Order: sequence, then C-alpha cells, then structure tokens
Amino acid sequence: MTTTERPLALVTGASSGIGYELARQFAQHGFDVVVTAEDAELGTAAESLKEYGGQVMPVRADLTRYDEVERLWTATVAAGRPLDAVAVNAGVGAGGAFARETSLEAELTLIELNVTSSVHLAKRAVAAMTARGKGKILFTSSVAALTPGPFEAVYAASKAFLHSFAEALRSELKDSGVTVTSLLPGPTDTEFFERAGMEDTRVGSGKKDDPAEVARQGFDALMKGDDKVVAGSFVNKVQGVAGRVTPDTAKAAMHRRMAEPGKGGTSGNDE
Repeated sequence: MTTTERPLALVTGASSGIGYELARQFAQHGFDVVVTAEDAELGTAAESLKEYGGQVMPVRADLTRYDEVERLWTATVAAGRPLDAVAVNAGVGAGGAFARETSLEAELTLIELNVTSSVHLAKRAVAAMTARGKGKILFTSSVAALTPGPFEAVYAASKAFLHSFAEALRSELKDSGVTVTSLLPGPTDTEFFERAGMEDTRVGSGKKDDPAEVARQGFDALMKGDDKVVAGSFVNKVQGVAGRVTPDTAKAAMHRRMAEPGKGGTSGNDE
C-alpha cells in the first residue's frame, strides 16, 4: 500500500513498554503510526518501527501540558488523512503511603498525564472520528482500576477513571461507527515499578507479564471492537472476574499486601 492508502494510528507513551509494543502491533498490521513520548528514547523506538515498511512519525511531547497535547494533535492532523485508531496509553505511577511518603507534585503530575491528557486527546479524536463515522479508540487502564489501591491510591484511582470513562464513551458512541476499548493489564515487565518507586513491594518484585503479549491482546480486542480486555496472565483474568463480586474492603486488603513498601521478596510473588 502507498502511504495515503495505509490506515493511520496514534500511540502515546510509545517509547517503551506496552506503548511501544502497541505501536509495533499497528506497524506490523499495515498502519502508519504517529508515536509520542516525553523521553529521548522515542527516536530509537520510532526508527525500529520503520522495519515494518510503514511511515513512522515521532512527536516528542510532554502530555502533562495542554499546549503539548494540542501540538501533538496538530502534528497528527498534519499527516493529511483521517485518524483510524488511537491508543491512549501514556501514564505514570506513584507508590507509597499517601499520608507521609508520596509527593503531592508527583501525584498532581500523574493526574495531568493519566487523566487530563487522556480526556484532552480523546476530545479531539472523538470529534474527528464521529464526524467521519469511523474510528477505534483504546485506553490503557489497569486491573488496578477494579479495586481500591492502597499505597498507590492516586494511580489506581486514575486507572479507575480511565476504565469508567472508556465504558461511558463506548455507550455514548454505540451508533456512531466509533468503538472504544479498555485495556486492563496486570503487572507487566516494564519500567513502571522502578519509576513508581515500587521495587520493594511484592507486586514490584514478583512475576510480570510480557508487554508484547499484553499489547497483542489489547490490539486484537481493539480491532474486534470489544468493550474491554483483561490482558496478560490467567491470574489477571481471574482477578478481573473476582473483582466483580469481591467486596471493596477485601480487595483493598489484598491490594495492600501486594503494594505496601518494604514487602518485596516475601511469599506470594505470583502476580
């Protein structure tokens, strides 16, 4: 296919981890991709995606800033063709006790990236896609969205927001030709736990899923138009089912055991 014939996808947080693997899924399946991230590794990631034969357009941007989200959207529109799919994936974590360990600045930045920029970008994408009557949107939430999250309270709440937002948008857009899918991975082998300061927790030091497999499951669900997918291991899928019936107090207690600082290396690292 020529460049103008290939569908176009936008992936945020695409320099590494699940975001990079989502971009790779799009590239492998015949999409041109606009990829964005804040860090310098975006250039290397973009170059590696070119091996699949499509156009790769890197836009380095800090999505915690309104003007940077707008710049990303302007660059995407400048591709000169409709946006067929968007993976709203960029996010960050913050672990520790809210009362005494975590930084307010870091938590407000987390909200700006995980929540505010996601709504901002979705607003632009939904308007464009509904006008065209076609499009697919993927939000990277988390299994943490399904439970209260002691010791990563703001992060878990941000992912609950994204999952709820995705489900609500899906209902609103059901007759529009635009589908919305929520991706809910469990602990995944990325830089997330290091960046969140959670390496000394049971979840941080335990087994993790392959980001390539998580992205493949997310991409497949997006292409099929599914409402959501609990991605990764069988344990994650069981947690997703159990989360529907387990009381919040019990779920909070289980999450506390996994995310409490200083508990890494103890028994139960099977997540």
